[in-house]
Amino acid sequence: MKTTLRLMLVFFATLLLSCGGKEEEKKEQVTVVKKEKTVKKDTPKSTSVKASEKVDLTNKGVGPITSLTLNDEIDQALANEGAEVFKKMCTACHRPNKKFIGPAPSGILERRTPEWVMNMILDPEGMVKNDPLAKELLIEFNGSPMANQNLTEEEARAVLEYFRTLK
Repeated sequence: MKTTLRLMLVFFATLLLSCGGKEEEKKEQVTVVKKEKTVKKDTPKSTSVKASEKVDLTNKGVGPITSLTLNDEIDQALANEGAEVFKKMCTACHRPNKKFIGPAPSGILERRTPEWVMNMILDPEGMVKNDPLAKELLIEFNGSPMANQNLTEEEARAVLEYFRTLK
């Protein structure tokens, strides 16, 4: 019986050592997926021109002025009157030669028709509502709408004459 017991003991010991004594290291599988490099094509940057710099000498705007002819000579008396009106009513938002809250009027008649300028002075709300260029200006100037100063056509015409003197 001792022999049988020994044999069984050896058998179980062998079985135990062969089955469980050694732990296999499990290696985690890591899959590396390489992304293809995307090559950006050099797309030309948008060459869009700011609304305040756009030249549109055909648009007359939306408003009461449909036709206006300017004399070759500047009417200095009218321009002086326009300078006074501009100083009193417009300098809160405009500077003659630099961008401020609104665009600078210097050189405006090289970019806009006289009718457009007059309509913008006389009815800024209607222009922003109906004129695409006025809408773009509103966006460019951070949504600051031009205030309607309720100028008469004569005052607006004087301001326009003053604008002609700005260089």
